[in-house]
Amino acid sequence: MKKQDVDTYVGKRLRLRRTMMGLSQEAIAKAVGITFQQVQKYEKGANAMNANRLYEFAQFMHVPVAYFFEGLESSSGASGFAEEGEKFDHKSNTVSDRESLEIMKAFKRIKEQVIRKRLADLVRAVAENKALVD
Repeated sequence: MKKQDVDTYVGKRLRLRRTMMGLSQEAIAKAVGITFQQVQKYEKGANAMNANRLYEFAQFMHVPVAYFFEGLESSSGASGFAEEGEKFDHKSNTVSDRESLEIMKAFKRIKEQVIRKRLADLVRAVAENKALVD
């Protein structure tokens, strides 16, 4: 695995967490004392983060530093990233991170717990190709 692959993966995790929190690049940049352009470079993997910067982001975003590496496959000979047993090629993006985030954000806006549970059950059933039963 190349260094650039790791930087890109960590950047994607940074963008994922930032978006889940509903924060702009400018907001997190201000929180850690850098420019939003630098955040863009981190998120794209163009610039690598040092340990101190990674720790600052983790503290601000209320996640352990390990969050940024979750799902990173480190075995030699493999060049992709593992997500629940599947290969993930950071260049192809066949399943859009943005799509997933939009669904998650919409789901979080549903206030009625019963509806949220039923919707979650429906998604699980569709994903498992099963019929819903009351």
